[in-house]
Amino acid sequence: MDTAVDYAVFRQIYLSMQQAMETGIGNLRGRLRGKLAVKTPAMTRLAEVDAVMERALGSRERSLLATLPALLGGHFERLRNAEKKALAEADAEAAGDAPALTPGAWLDVFRKDMQSVLLAELDLRFQPVEGLLAALRTS
Repeated sequence: MDTAVDYAVFRQIYLSMQQAMETGIGNLRGRLRGKLAVKTPAMTRLAEVDAVMERALGSRERSLLATLPALLGGHFERLRNAEKKALAEADAEAAGDAPALTPGAWLDVFRKDMQSVLLAELDLRFQPVEGLLAALRTS
């Protein structure tokens, strides 16, 4: 089973999720700015400031978030190698008292870690939306 698991599949899934987040949140942010812009002159200015901030910080945010798949790739390999080493050591010791290792458990750990990173990225990307929503609620 271990040899059939390739990080390229997880990388592609991660990249697809990143693209979906960027597109969906960008569209939502634009719609919220449109709603703010028709409220009051102050809200119009806030919508304009948000648009400027998105343009100014967007490319930097994308470049930083683009490094995450490579970092996850390293984590993937470390987990896989750690399990291989642990299984080899358990086989070498062949102690009847040693707790049995479950082959492939590292993959469940990796999936949970990848999910946590995606959720953290979603939270980061959603912060400006939360600010726009708060402004709409107060108007």
